[in-house]
Order: sequence, then C-alpha cells, then structure tokens
Amino acid sequence: QVQLVESGGGLVQAGGSLRLSCAASGSIFSINAMGWYRQAPGKEREFVVAISRSGSITNYVDSVKGRFTISRDNAKNTVYLQMNSLKPEDTAVYYCTASSKSWTTFLTTGQRGDYWGQGTQVTVSS
Repeated sequence: QVQLVESGGGLVQAGGSLRLSCAASGSIFSINAMGWYRQAPGKEREFVVAISRSGSITNYVDSVKGRFTISRDNAKNTVYLQMNSLKPEDTAVYYCTASSKSWTTFLTTGQRGDYWGQGTQVTVSS
C-alpha cells in the first residue's frame, strides 16, 4: 500500500501562486507515474498533470500549460505542483495520485492512479 499526503493549499488572489506538495510513504518502490487531479464543486474530478518516475516526461491538461509546473524529488518521495498565474476557475480540491503502471500504460488507460491522497483545497478569489 501507498499513502499520499497533500499539503500547500489555501486561499490566494487571482494572479497569485501556490505550491502543492504530495509526500508518499509505504510501498513507494512500486510507484511509477505520479500526478494531480482536481475537482471543483459540482463537477467531476479532472486530470491536471502527471510526471514519469524519472521526472523526464510530463503531461499537462491544456488549461494549465504555461502556468503550472510539476516536479518530483524521488529522494524525498515527494511530488510538487507549482501553480502560477492562478485563476478563479482553478478553484478546486486538488488530489495527488500515484500509479504502479508503466508510463505508457498509465497514459493509455486514463491516467488514473492506483492510490489517492485526501485532497487539499485551493481557492482563488477574483
């Protein structure tokens, strides 16, 4: 089993920045891809970004390209999401996810992880 704990959410004005962190513990040797999803009130959970085990490959949803940056520190078993130029429509609960699938399989099977964190709230005021 893998446990994921997110942190770093909060309230920020439009145009501001936040950095989310997701710390993994447990059977971390099994983790390959990691990523972030978000769920706004009344909406389905949506994919935001994912990163390969090495950190050399990333995949972003179009709406955050150029504003969000994902990175990971395997020595600390942590993945980060730097969010800049935040917009009110970025308001959501952000969930960290981790997958034991290979990167290719992860991409071609919906980019949904095997493990999920509890979520952290991000609120962007206009």
